[in-house]
Amino acid sequence: MTNISGAPEQALAWISGGKKAAIATVVETWGSAPRRVGAQMVVSDAAEMEGSVSGGCVEGAVVVEALEALEDNETKLLEYGVSDGDAFAVGLACGGTIRVLVEPIGEGGMPLALLEQLVAARQARKPIAYSVALDGTAHSLVTHGHEERFRKDRSGILEDEKTFVAIHNPPLRLCVVGAVHIAQALVPMAQIAGFDPVVIDPREAFGSAARFPEARVINDWPDAALNDLGLDARTALVLLTHDPKLDDPALLVGLNSDAYYIGALGSKRTHAGRVERLNAAGFDPHAIGRIRGPVGLDIGASGPAEIAVSILAQMIEALRTL
Repeated sequence: MTNISGAPEQALAWISGGKKAAIATVVETWGSAPRRVGAQMVVSDAAEMEGSVSGGCVEGAVVVEALEALEDNETKLLEYGVSDGDAFAVGLACGGTIRVLVEPIGEGGMPLALLEQLVAARQARKPIAYSVALDGTAHSLVTHGHEERFRKDRSGILEDEKTFVAIHNPPLRLCVVGAVHIAQALVPMAQIAGFDPVVIDPREAFGSAARFPEARVINDWPDAALNDLGLDARTALVLLTHDPKLDDPALLVGLNSDAYYIGALGSKRTHAGRVERLNAAGFDPHAIGRIRGPVGLDIGASGPAEIAVSILAQMIEALRTL
């Protein structure tokens, strides 16, 4: 199972351990706010905290408000101005304003049963939206009706100005076929960017825990591994072997999936041969056109680390321009 962690999971873990918990969510921003709408922080009744709503500018104040919300069993809607000085401290040129919704789990806030359903959906990689009245009087989980928000991964306040919708898409995932040097550079970079990486290579000498200590490694043929994993619209598939015996079976799975990004290493000549084989296999030009080959943005990259940077940048570009 994918290793997923976040505010909902941490809140449920604390509650399961006998503590109380409140979730703070950024619901609106103006100016250069340090965190995007939907960013979350969870606070326990022991003043523990995980996550962030401002990059460090107002976390302390939110913790105090969350502790009060837990004691009073009430939802709070807070507003903070982030000064230019505080913004500069977290790497921004100027400040902004944020509104933060603080919800205790249980009485006066998000029902515990709803939190459990939300965590279950996230663990199952099922897109789901949490709809909540800003005054804390109504809560629901929905899977339809917010298709544009799901596609753009964009939480926000609805036009009624009374309801906030938090989009919980499946965590981003990177499937790398070929445990080569570029993969060793790409995997940790992708993890920093928020991707959950899986490395696939039937060659155990390449695909080993020693070479990829922080990633899941699968020693199986790519098509079998990818079919078992399942490729959804939050998955990037990167092929790094430029060996048709390994890459082509993976491409067949990828092109028949909803993977949002498919990239394949190799020269223009190598890619031309790849296109010929896929044409012969019955794929039309539109389907084949989904493949980024040669993989990565054309930034003149040299060496494994720079190539990894170009690949990750292209993955992010594809994600943010869906």
